[in-house]
Amino acid sequence: MLRRKPTRLELKLDDIEEFESIRKELESRKKQRERAEAALAAAGEEAAAIALSADYKSREQLINDRIGYKPQPKAGGRAAHFGTFEF
Repeated sequence: MLRRKPTRLELKLDDIEEFESIRKELESRKKQRERAEAALAAAGEEAAAIALSADYKSREQLINDRIGYKPQPKAGGRAAHFGTFEF
């Protein structure tokens, strides 16, 4: 491999202007994309609110229905922990 002296790079005014214009263009695209995503999210939330108001079920209930689990209510009190023994 041949060795050579390091090349000197100079930053010119045209290069800086080009960089700034590209950066501004990318930022404007990003803002437009964020606005579009926010609009879609708002529309999705409205649709979800309508769906929930029509047939409300909690997330846990939806999961239980999907997997076929029917939870039994827990018996409360001290006797439930020790069987039929009471102290």
